Amino acid sequence: MMSNRAHQPLISEQEYLEGELHSDIKHEYIDGMIYAMSGASAAHNRIAGNIYGEFRNHLKGKPCQPYSADMKAKIGSKYFYPDVLVDCTDLADDQYFTDSPTIIVEVLSKSTKQIDKTVKFNTYIQIPSLQEYLLVEQDTAEVEVLRRRTNWKAEHYFLGDIIKLDSIDLTIKVADIYDRVKNTDVLEWLEKQAKQTTTEQE
Repeated sequence: MMSNRAHQPLISEQEYLEGELHSDIKHEYIDGMIYAMSGASAAHNRIAGNIYGEFRNHLKGKPCQPYSADMKAKIGSKYFYPDVLVDCTDLADDQYFTDSPTIIVEVLSKSTKQIDKTVKFNTYIQIPSLQEYLLVEQDTAEVEVLRRRTNWKAEHYFLGDIIKLDSIDLTIKVADIYDRVKNTDVLEWLEKQAKQTTTEQE
């Protein structure tokens, strides 16, 4: 979630990386400019946490590993903090960024949606290792999946759908991504499911 630019002159990558180690606020870095990260809502954290949990359970004991929002993705002279990423290399314990993610997930909010769908998308797809990019709506229940093998053509998934992530051989339900989230789409879907269950029991 990139927010306002911090008002200061251009800094080097090394200065940025060293500064992040001691900063109470996370910043994203684009060609010498740094941008402070805004805070995330409970819904945002639930969605990202649900996805990370599904990835972690599935990948336990396997070469690929998921990372949460504290791991940076490096693309050239840019550094972003994806909400969740999966890396299939053996990162060192003291590494704070990866330039070889296999999957990147961004949870969208009204303030970040445009950046995630344009600036970050156009940057992320330059990563040779990246196979799948997930854009997950926060205020509605919709997941957009873009895959390298389909030339980044968008596929949309909704409650009741199942997503297959080929790069890590994982099947995940959209409903599990939105577990405990209470936006309008989820509440209406849960009500419909409850009614259907009641009808079947009668």
